[in-house]
Amino acid sequence: MNPARRVAFDVLRAVDSSDAYANLLLPQELSRAGLTPADAALATELTYGTLRRRGTYDAIIEHAAGRSVDAIDPPVLDALRLGVHQLLSTRVASHAAVNESVELVRRSAPGAAGFANAVLRRVARDNPGDWLQRVADAARSDDERLGLRYAHPVWVIRAFRRALAAEGRADELEELLAADNVSPAVTMTALPGIAEIPPQAARTPYSPIGFRLGGGDPEPVVRAAGGRIRVQDEGSQLAALALTRAAPVRAGERWLDLCAAPGGKTAVLAAEALSGGAELEANEISSARARLVRTSVAGIPLNVPVSEEDGRERAARGRYDRILVDAPCTGLGALRRRPEARWRKSPADVPDLAALQQELLEAAIDALLPGGLVAYVTCSPHLAETAAVVGDVLRRREDVEELDARAAVRSASRVDLDLPERSDGTGRAQLWPHRHGTDAMSISLLRKR
Repeated sequence: MNPARRVAFDVLRAVDSSDAYANLLLPQELSRAGLTPADAALATELTYGTLRRRGTYDAIIEHAAGRSVDAIDPPVLDALRLGVHQLLSTRVASHAAVNESVELVRRSAPGAAGFANAVLRRVARDNPGDWLQRVADAARSDDERLGLRYAHPVWVIRAFRRALAAEGRADELEELLAADNVSPAVTMTALPGIAEIPPQAARTPYSPIGFRLGGGDPEPVVRAAGGRIRVQDEGSQLAALALTRAAPVRAGERWLDLCAAPGGKTAVLAAEALSGGAELEANEISSARARLVRTSVAGIPLNVPVSEEDGRERAARGRYDRILVDAPCTGLGALRRRPEARWRKSPADVPDLAALQQELLEAAIDALLPGGLVAYVTCSPHLAETAAVVGDVLRRREDVEELDARAAVRSASRVDLDLPERSDGTGRAQLWPHRHGTDAMSISLLRKR
C-alpha cells in the first residue's frame, strides 16, 4: 500500500474518532512515516481534500451504497470517503483508488471489503459532474444544493449569508464558499522590532510584518530565527496590531492577552510591548495550550508570565491598559486551515459559546483602567459570536464605548482594505478569505470611559 494513503487514513480516523485536529496531527504523522516529499504532498492533499468535501462525499456514498452513512461502520466510511475523493477530485487512477481503499477496509473491517469494493466501483462508473448533479437533484432546498456543491453545512451557509448581508455583500456568498475550499498560502510573520523580513520574500498585501516565502517547508526558517519569524495568518497579525496601534503606546502600560493559545498573537503583542516599553501578561486555561504560549514567546527578550486560569477569573486580578480577548469560538473563519471544523460544529454550539464570549468580554472591560482598550476578536464571522456579543455588552454598560476598528485595521495596514460600512452602524472590522486572502477574522475595539 502507498504509505501516503495509510497516513491520510490514520489522520481521518483520528479526526473522526478522537476529535483530533488534522492541521496539528498530520505534520506529526508525516514526520513519523518518513515520507518522500511527493508522498507527503499526496498525503496532505488526500487528508485535507477528503475532510473538506466530506458532506458531499457522504451524499454520494449514500446514493451508491443504497444506505445511510450512519449505517456504515466508521472505519469503512472513512476509507470510502478517501476513495471517493481520489475518484472524483484527483488524477489518481481509478483502479488504484479502488484497490487501495478496499485494502484499507480489509485491514480495518475484513468482512466489509466486498461492500466497499462494490460502492467504489459504482462511484467510478460516473464522472464527477454526473454525481454532483445526481445528489443536487435529491436536495430539499436551494441552500442544501449549495451545500452539496461547495461542501458546507446548510447552517454555515446561512450564517455566512447573514454576515455578508450585514455589509451589503450577500452576493459574495458563493465566492466565499469557494475560497473556503482552497488551501491557503503559508504566511509568515517577522516579529516587529526584533526580526526583519527576508529581502527575497514577497511582502503580504496588508500586514506590515507579514511575508511569504517562495515555497517549501517554512520550519527551517522558523528554527533558524529562534521563533522571531513564525507562521501566522495575515488576519491574526492585523488583529493584534489593531490593538497595539490603535493609540500610541505609553511606557509602563500593562497589557493582558486573556485567551492566549496557541500564542501567535501573544508573540506579536510581546514584540510590540518590548518596542513601546509596555508589560505583557498572558493567560490560557488549558495547561497543554499554555505551554504553546510559553514556547511562542520564548524567543522574545521580554518576560511574559503565563497563567493557567479561567479568563473570567484571571481578568479580575489586575488592571490593564490594553486587553486582547481572542475568544473561543466556532472557528468558522478558518475552514481553509481546519476543514473538519465545518462538520464538527453545529448550531447548538453557538449559544453556549456566545454566552462565554460575552462573559469574557465583560470581565476584560472590568479589568481595564480608565481610557483602556480591549480588542474583542473571533476567528468567526457568525453574527451571534461577533456583532451580537458586542451589541449586548454595549446596551448593558455605560462605562464603555465602541471605537472604529475598521479605521484601526486600516491604520495598521500597508494599504487600504475593503472594509465596507455595516448595516448595524458598528465599527467592527470583518476580514474575509475571498476578499482579503485571510481567515475570516472579526475585530471590535472598545474603550473604557
